[in-house]
Amino acid sequence: MANLSAAHRELLLTDIWLSQVPSALAEALMSHGMLKTLRDGETLFLRGEPVDGLYAVLEGSLHITGVTRDGREAMLSLIEPPMWFGEIALFDRLPRTHDAVAVGATSLLFVPLGALDAMLDDEPLWWRHFGKLMAFKVRMAFIALEDLSIVQPAERLARRLVWLTYCAVTGGEVGRCKLTIKQTQLALMMALSRQTVNQLLRALEERGIIRLSYGLIEVLDLAALVDAATLTPIERRMLERAGFFPASEG
Repeated sequence: MANLSAAHRELLLTDIWLSQVPSALAEALMSHGMLKTLRDGETLFLRGEPVDGLYAVLEGSLHITGVTRDGREAMLSLIEPPMWFGEIALFDRLPRTHDAVAVGATSLLFVPLGALDAMLDDEPLWWRHFGKLMAFKVRMAFIALEDLSIVQPAERLARRLVWLTYCAVTGGEVGRCKLTIKQTQLALMMALSRQTVNQLLRALEERGIIRLSYGLIEVLDLAALVDAATLTPIERRMLERAGFFPASEG
């Protein structure tokens, strides 16, 4: 089992989901997990592979992608520390829905399916917390679908950056976050051309909201980015829960 460092344990406990589960569940996940490392570009799992357990990112990041029969790639999500993922297959035991590929040297905590089953047999009420994790992912998927359908490109980009930051920001420096994603990949996520995404990103950079470098987008002014995203009241409540800004402001 994993011999997690104090820094990794502290990091995991800043996760939006893990920080809200019972302490006994959080401790069980960390104590039953195994450390796994990936090289840049190495695949964690592929679409269609059998479920093996639950993961949390400790260092590096992962891209969740899909590839069509004619070779076109769909970039669906960016997973940064300390996010947990893989919970869908925990419920339905069906094969993985997409590919997960490491970006840079990546370390993960892996909790095998057998350990999860034993934990949940002993504490059936813990299923509710895994249900909350999956419900969060479903909510984010609906937000992304709506953005693709009815939101104009500039606002769509701001919203996607907000949600990527929301998932990546932990108990550290809220309001400043580095996203390891290329403009081509971001364009794929939003069904826009790379040229359009570049123009929109440059406009945000000129306003001092972000800073661009190769394969990296650094959010400098989260409050301004949130304003550009034109969030709904429910979406602002989600950010308040993560500590993006005080509830009194929403």
